[in-house]
Amino acid sequence: MINLNETSVSQVTEFILSSITNRPELNGPLFVVFFLNYMAIVVGNMGLIIVTRVDSLFQTPMYFFLRHLAFVDLGYSTAIGPKMLVGFIEEKNIISYNGCAIQLFFFVIFIVSELFILSAMAYDRYVAICKPLYYMVIMSDRICWLLVAMSYLYSTIISLLITINVFTSSFCRSNVIRHFYCDGLPLLSIICSGTREIELIFIIFSAFNFVSSFPIILISYVFILLTILRMNSSEGRQKAFSTFGSHLTGVVIFYGTLVFMYLQPQSSHSFDADKMASVFYTLVIPMINPLIYSLRNKVVKDALKRLFKKMI
Repeated sequence: MINLNETSVSQVTEFILSSITNRPELNGPLFVVFFLNYMAIVVGNMGLIIVTRVDSLFQTPMYFFLRHLAFVDLGYSTAIGPKMLVGFIEEKNIISYNGCAIQLFFFVIFIVSELFILSAMAYDRYVAICKPLYYMVIMSDRICWLLVAMSYLYSTIISLLITINVFTSSFCRSNVIRHFYCDGLPLLSIICSGTREIELIFIIFSAFNFVSSFPIILISYVFILLTILRMNSSEGRQKAFSTFGSHLTGVVIFYGTLVFMYLQPQSSHSFDADKMASVFYTLVIPMINPLIYSLRNKVVKDALKRLFKKMI
């Protein structure tokens, strides 16, 4: 007799995504909360992109990278948020086979890109604070575009590799994904063929992404901190600490949740804990990043006021 839950990859045409909660009575309130959350993400990050693009005061490397950070934040939250909202109002949260592959593909591109854009931002702040006389030479337009282009190209290659490996495997255990979006680790749990090779790819690239991006941030911030402490001007120290503190806050939050999610073996994962961590870094961090990086900045707030006055 054929087990209906066991199916080959050719028979899988759709997946069922789990909800954030197992309590149906919470779907309505959660829809409202996350709808407002997603609107805040769109408004905050789109506003940041627009104001740093149109205002001549923000045509510097720092705001160039900040604009791309806002873009990738908006990208991976959009890959997940709208479909998650639909899941709150549908009896079964179904996603097609191709739709699941596309969601995983774009999610990985944007989330990996953010790692290296944060590294570029840290390096930019290191040059600005520690080598201010050479800032415009070192952080030229060409270098800035090269750093961003390499981030997007590398993340696209990684995303293709992961997506192809996952979706050329056989899903024969079930078509129910124990997550609210198509992520690699929950998909591995329903693959019936050997997953050791794919799991190894996940761990290797997760570790490589971490060790090739986080040390740049850490070393840059150590030099920045030492330079700030040697400053004679209290006003200069306060201004530098303000920028440094904003970046450090965003980095700690983002990297902390990613380490929890991806730098551990599959057998150690709790899907409920992963769901909560995923909500935090896919939907909360993109909402608070505009606050961390820009709305604490008086120049940005003044520019937003000018933009709103022109629109009115």
